[in-house]
Amino acid sequence: MNQSAGAIALVGSGEYSLAMQELETQLLHRAISLGKDNTYIQIPTASSHEGDSSREKWKRLGQAQADRIGSKCVYLPIHEGEDAFTDHHVELVKNAGLIYFSGGDPHRVAEIFSGSPLWDEIVKQWRTGTSIAGCSAGAMAFGGTIMGIRKSHHSPGLGLLPDIEVIPHYDKMLGWLPDRVASFIMQSDSESTLLGIDENTAAVHTDKWRKFGAGKIHVLRGTFDCEQ
Repeated sequence: MNQSAGAIALVGSGEYSLAMQELETQLLHRAISLGKDNTYIQIPTASSHEGDSSREKWKRLGQAQADRIGSKCVYLPIHEGEDAFTDHHVELVKNAGLIYFSGGDPHRVAEIFSGSPLWDEIVKQWRTGTSIAGCSAGAMAFGGTIMGIRKSHHSPGLGLLPDIEVIPHYDKMLGWLPDRVASFIMQSDSESTLLGIDENTAAVHTDKWRKFGAGKIHVLRGTFDCEQ
């Protein structure tokens, strides 16, 4: 991985929460130390189809976290495919300190961002020091493949981490969908590393992968060197 790039955080759950405030602060401050702005970008795409009340809830939570951290919060209303092709939205992510994809439907994130100028700009900013975080659906969307937890089939991810697949909420998912989780682990035709990330826990890459939070990073298939 590009050693001059920004941090990446794959978060099992807890975006914008007190439990993850320290992580989000660290991600932002690392980017600032690399010359990025003290700007916290919220991307609600994964749940934006749930309506105005859901959008307002996430906007409020993100603003509260940014206020606690002491950062400028920018809510990026990427609700439909055309929103990722808007020049204004592309401009807003330039030189951002932290760009955060919150939870919901990972397939929706990939469908809306794939091939868009906004995604291209986000990757460009990450390569020059911006931190990128994805929680739950956001973490899943960053991989090469998105596992079909809500759908019956797998679908392409955004490919930021092409050889990784993620099961978020892993400590809860075992109780919710044990048969589905077992089938993912046993999938023999996949060459990807499969990670189970517990709630309020993250796998964070800077110079190497490290665990943040109270839970565990479970390596369910393949190899993954993570400092626990």
